[in-house]
Parts: sequence; C-alpha cells; structure tokens
Amino acid sequence: MNFGLEILKIVPGRVSTEIDARLSFDTEANVRKGRELIALYKEAGIDPNRILLKIASTWEGLQAAKQLEAEGLHVNMTLLFCIEQAAIAGEVGVTLISPFAGRITDFYKQKEGKTYTPTEDPGVQSVTNIYNYMRKYGYKTVVMGASFRTKEQVLELAGCDLLTISPALLGELQGIEAPVARKLDPSAAASHDIPKLNLDEKSFRFRMNENEMAEIKLSEGIRRFCADIVKLEGEIKKKLSA
Repeated sequence: MNFGLEILKIVPGRVSTEIDARLSFDTEANVRKGRELIALYKEAGIDPNRILLKIASTWEGLQAAKQLEAEGLHVNMTLLFCIEQAAIAGEVGVTLISPFAGRITDFYKQKEGKTYTPTEDPGVQSVTNIYNYMRKYGYKTVVMGASFRTKEQVLELAGCDLLTISPALLGELQGIEAPVARKLDPSAAASHDIPKLNLDEKSFRFRMNENEMAEIKLSEGIRRFCADIVKLEGEIKKKLSA
C-alpha cells in the first residue's frame, strides 16, 4: 500500500492495488482484504474512489468483486483472457477489466508455431470481441487492453476505453506520423453478432475448462503473481532482520 501512496502523489487518476493472489480462490478473503486496504488508504487521507482493487478473474474473484462494488468500492479484474470472464464482470458491475492481449498471443504463437498479421492476432481479436460484447450489451465496465507485445497490437485496438502501454511501445508509437484510425467504436458494437451469455458458476467453470488458453494463462498468471509476493515478502524480511 505504501507503494500505492507514492504513485498517488504522481498519478492524478485511479491507481490499482493488487490483492494477494494467494487469495484468488477465496471470495470472502478477497472481500476482507479489499476492505482492509481501503481502510488503510482512508487513514492515509486517500479518497477510496481513487483506488482500484486488483483481483484475479477467477469465479471467486468475480464474486468478491460483486460484493466490493456493491459497497461502493472499485475493482480491476486482472488475468482476464476470455469473454466468459468479461461477461461475469459486466454482470456484477466491475469498474474495470484488463484483458491481456499479449499473453493470449504468446500462448497461440507457442502452440501453433506461427506469427500473425495484426488483424489475425489472437490477442487483438480477443480484446476486440470483449470490447464489442461489453458495449453491445450496455455494461458500464471500462475495458482496458493490457500486456501488449507490439505497437501493431496497440494500433489495432485504438478506440478501446483505455490502453495500458509500456514506455518502450510508447516510444515506438511516438515515431508514427501517419493518422491513427479508430478501430473500436461503441456505436458500431451493436451491429456485431455476439450472443448474450447467461452464466452461472457451473457453466462458467465448464466453459473456462473448455478454453485451454484461458485456463492455462489464468493459472499461470496466478502462480507468477504468488511467486512475486513470496519473493517480495522474503526481501522485506531480509531488510527487517538486517
């Protein structure tokens, strides 16, 4: 949280604070930790509206988000790889989702051993479908494309509600002099043929299980986040015992 306080001194808008990924399959623990973090921010004089509680997009994480959003707190669903996760996020009123374009493409490049044109890119296609679904069905959830590998991925998603872009890619984009065409538009989303999903826990889990990419990348992402937390805790213990 102290890191978040430092970022808030620089960033005028919202800042994400990640809830411990080891709680990814525990709804109530996520809710408790979210409330605890917001209470700490309040004690530090930070308006809770400036904080996004970052939670992994498991079924349990999405249900925790439902409770937290109902209490007026704001959630960013991370490790989001498919339309099923996005659909539940929209239904429960999540403030923001961040579908991971680059990690989706990484999976298919490794699996299929090929490269893709910008329009064929699986990560681009996934985020495009998620954006169109959310806008077609009137969800207020903000779609923030994330984890880009190339500037072409960014350009193909121009018009998305938000994009989080690395400094290196921003540098490449600055060198582009040609006009950037808007590819995603809420007014055009209504014309897309995307069926409405009505998912309960059983159907959500089944469809996730059927989606090899989403299941693998979600599990992999949680493991990596957990490893980072353990590493950070180890470094803190070293400094405290020094």
